[in-house]
Amino acid sequence: MASADSRRMGDTGGAGGTFQPYLDSLRQELQQRDPTLLSVLVSLLVVLLTLVLWKFIWSRKSSQRAVLLVGLCDSGKTLLFVRLLTGHYRDTQTSITDSSAVYRVNNNRGNSLTLIDLPGHESLRLQFLERFKSSARAVVFVVDSAAFQREVKDVAEFLYQVLIDSMSLKNTPSFLIACNKQGAIVNTLRVTRSAAPSTLDNSSTVPVQLGKKGKEFEFSQLPLKVEFLECSAKGGRGDTGSADIQDLEKWLAKIA
Repeated sequence: MASADSRRMGDTGGAGGTFQPYLDSLRQELQQRDPTLLSVLVSLLVVLLTLVLWKFIWSRKSSQRAVLLVGLCDSGKTLLFVRLLTGHYRDTQTSITDSSAVYRVNNNRGNSLTLIDLPGHESLRLQFLERFKSSARAVVFVVDSAAFQREVKDVAEFLYQVLIDSMSLKNTPSFLIACNKQGAIVNTLRVTRSAAPSTLDNSSTVPVQLGKKGKEFEFSQLPLKVEFLECSAKGGRGDTGSADIQDLEKWLAKIA
């Protein structure tokens, strides 16, 4: 004849039976709707949901480590990309695909970013922008100051599209206009009236106009902060080149 303890073990069914008394007690307490117990459960639920939300937001922010280098062909994007990564001069050529590499920023936190150099060819640049924009922590729009007057319409049209795309993102990236190859065009870019069209095609679901309607366009009218700096990636050949990218390096350290 089995003992009482043996019969109890057989009735509870192993591991499930081990926890059954606790489950029964919990069920009874909930059925009685003890205010104290309900308050504790609600508090625990709020804490749990807060932790889950915080983790979700942090993971999204942490995953956005890309800095997109965009601009027209021959604006100096690729050489700027090489200079930031190696500090050296290298002959470059027009690319039909993207290039990416991890960049260690110069700050005390030891952060890193992923630099992505996007093709500047007219038939490719929007395609690659669409592919990478959701991962962008920042966008660096590179302008060839030496050719700015000649290419102002093309620069404005592409800059217009990049700004529209950036403003449509849930997490708006930091935005920098880097005037490369020297030349004082920063003030011109800050206040220039956009040479780009004022509307996009009818299928667009994002704002179709930059700035304030009926007023000359200024970057200060945008809902995202647009910063400006001058730099020169070209310098001289080799390690002794006089590339001027210190301000850009500081900006990258700030947004990392």
